[in-house]
Amino acid sequence: MDFTPKDPNFREKVKDSFRRQRFMELIGAELTSIEAGSCEIRLPYREDLTQQHGFFHAGVIGTIADNTAGYAGYSLMEVNASVLTVEFKLNLLAPGKGEALIAKAQVLKSGRTLTVCRCEVYAVNEGKEKLCAAAQVTLIQLQNTSDT
Repeated sequence: MDFTPKDPNFREKVKDSFRRQRFMELIGAELTSIEAGSCEIRLPYREDLTQQHGFFHAGVIGTIADNTAGYAGYSLMEVNASVLTVEFKLNLLAPGKGEALIAKAQVLKSGRTLTVCRCEVYAVNEGKEKLCAAAQVTLIQLQNTSDT
């Protein structure tokens, strides 16, 4: 879909918010793409992000799915808006096995208050992407706040 952002500086707004997310820094996530209504986040493999079989932990997969969808939605929100997730559903489709995860999110519907996004998370193994999770995320746009 073709979306028109309400904030002409949406990329900087998203990058600034991402930089303030200490948890994304802690796990080593990288914001690799931001467009109006879409976002991509990459997470390199680290052993401390895995579960008992050496795959990326489901909590880590859910975290980057939620964040990627959140920033896809945030890219279309008002200049002074803040974004919060109000609901998300995650389907784990295959083990998160590989040298990285790449989450790709797109806005399905951007409303005045609620925004719904879809996110697909891929495990990258030997340069090939395999879908390992799919999420649907509902976001709320909060007005006139400095907490984004």
